[in-house]
Amino acid sequence: MSHILVIGAGQAGSSLVVKLRNSGFDGDITLIGAETAPPYQRPPLSKKYLLGEMDLERLYLRPENFYAEQNITLRLGTAVSAIDPDAQTVALGQETLSYDELVLTTGSAPRRLPASIGGALNGVFTVRDLADVDAMSPYFQPGKRLLIVGGGYIGLEAAAVATKKGLDVTLVEMSERILQRVAAPETSDYFRALHSAQGVTIREGTGLSRLTGDTHVTGAELSDGSALETDFVIVGVGITPETKLAEKAGVVLDNGIKTDAQGRTNKPHIWAAGDCASFPYRGKRIRLESVPNAIDQAEVVAENLLGAAKDYVAKPWFWSDQYDVKLQIAGLNTGYDQVVIRAGTAASTSFWYYKGTNLLAVDAMNAPRDYMVGKRLIEAGKSPDPEALTNPETDMKALLKA
Repeated sequence: MSHILVIGAGQAGSSLVVKLRNSGFDGDITLIGAETAPPYQRPPLSKKYLLGEMDLERLYLRPENFYAEQNITLRLGTAVSAIDPDAQTVALGQETLSYDELVLTTGSAPRRLPASIGGALNGVFTVRDLADVDAMSPYFQPGKRLLIVGGGYIGLEAAAVATKKGLDVTLVEMSERILQRVAAPETSDYFRALHSAQGVTIREGTGLSRLTGDTHVTGAELSDGSALETDFVIVGVGITPETKLAEKAGVVLDNGIKTDAQGRTNKPHIWAAGDCASFPYRGKRIRLESVPNAIDQAEVVAENLLGAAKDYVAKPWFWSDQYDVKLQIAGLNTGYDQVVIRAGTAASTSFWYYKGTNLLAVDAMNAPRDYMVGKRLIEAGKSPDPEALTNPETDMKALLKA
């Protein structure tokens, strides 16, 4: 093996090439990214970076000169137009690169509003990359009116930052409640109260009919017949895996690029990792959109490129920062039928998801001990008695030994 080529210079791509070098691979490595910036952290973009609390250079996962020092060819601002699996080449416009092994770490893209309802108007933004945040940053001025479409974590995090900046924020969610697709009603209630106390207007069960304005958005018509004026809009209605290159190359898709447990696709010498990849997990197939998954899965693929033959065993965890609340999530709550509440202080609590007697996941708000214990219990396949969780006298660490 002499040349490993990686398409996608985000968290997964960067983690993979670093792991290759740290594992002793001394062949050629090329990392191709569509953006002009070197690989950077995305979570702080819409928080500390937008608030002006983090400089651009601090976003970078590694110093700019790191890649050259490690003899990693970093091709930025470069779009890959096609992959030829038979010839083992990729096309960069008129240029062709050959590879011995190819890894797709192409990530995901935000869903956008259709142009037919005003999605192409100026002042309508998504929150995904550096260019998005740089473009919306001038609008974050006290008194500006912001409409957020979508009550998931992206929308709520944007609301928290905007409120801190003194903006007038309205959030609309077409589902019955915010976070409906990802969390229990208890978690929705917690964050609705948090945002309402900070002055955010949350309108649930209310969809967007269309945005109005000639060239720049000036207002919105909502599904309940009401209208409101706005200076700009942030759309947070989910993301989709970037699979176009893979699909054109004949790579099988299944909620993303379909891989086996070790990261291989159906095409020889083509692998995938990160947001774009779906993989086997506890008898089903999942795709995880998180920084921890991007890092861990990419590192396992790097090891397998070097012959480790190691299955990726996901340990799902996520986080969200809103105001002075840190939400930490361990596990996947899909299929839960009971939520157990462990109350702490007014600001600290946790919600534990059960299916029957099996613990699936935990949402911990400013409760790091609950999160850590929950994460370890889930990874160990242990399910404590729900009554133990509701008892404030329970020694949480003792649950790990039971």
